[in-house]
Amino acid sequence: MPAETITLQIPEILYQRLLNTAHATQQPLQEVILHALQVGSPPEWDDVPEEFQADLAALDKLDDNTLWQIVRSCKTEKDMQRYNILLEANSSGTLTDTERLELIKLRHDADLFMLKKAQAAVLLRWRGHHLPTP
Repeated sequence: MPAETITLQIPEILYQRLLNTAHATQQPLQEVILHALQVGSPPEWDDVPEEFQADLAALDKLDDNTLWQIVRSCKTEKDMQRYNILLEANSSGTLTDTERLELIKLRHDADLFMLKKAQAAVLLRWRGHHLPTP
């Protein structure tokens, strides 16, 4: 099949994401761009709260092995126990101000943890990997 050459101006953020993917996957930029044209551009993160966007954007630069580690990661039992204790205290109205701040931080960390797992999975799928269904 003959190839055609075109000149195309794209937004800087999309170019940077494609370039990050090329570096992370050790592929030529042209192959990444062709893949993007065939299956669509890299998955977006701009529909999540702004406070998490930089962390999700950083995932574009990670290699596949690192993304797999994120997908397979789990919260520790200790983390979950403390979170549940604080949730119960909050429900019963016995949460101190210090515990309330801790609960807010743990909630933020849990949200970021799940968003990163989801984005890593979407990136792996976009890069052509098959992810088993839970």
